[in-house]
Amino acid sequence: MSYQRTLQFQNRRSSSWNRNQNTVAFTSAIKLGPIAHTVLIALMITVLGLIYLTQATRATGYDYQAQKIDSEIADLQTKKGDLEVENARLTALETVKNSNVAKAMTAPAETGYAR
Repeated sequence: MSYQRTLQFQNRRSSSWNRNQNTVAFTSAIKLGPIAHTVLIALMITVLGLIYLTQATRATGYDYQAQKIDSEIADLQTKKGDLEVENARLTALETVKNSNVAKAMTAPAETGYAR
């Protein structure tokens, strides 16, 4: 049994339509003029501008928050440094007060002032 191409198959393949090509074209009943196109483009540009502005203000808001947190960190670091100095001063006084040299000292019998 031999294979023969049918006339219908050959006609479909040799037609002007290709595979995955639409055979029907739809046209809109609404026609827009040049003024309507200009207005629509202006509206689209306005919307895109507003979107850009909202994104830009968000970034600025984050910048203010980051700056506020940085200033709080700087303040806390300053307070930490002050507390370290105070701790060292108080620790040094306690160490001197409880040292062997301080325990061996005696109170003076008489105190006098030079004039």
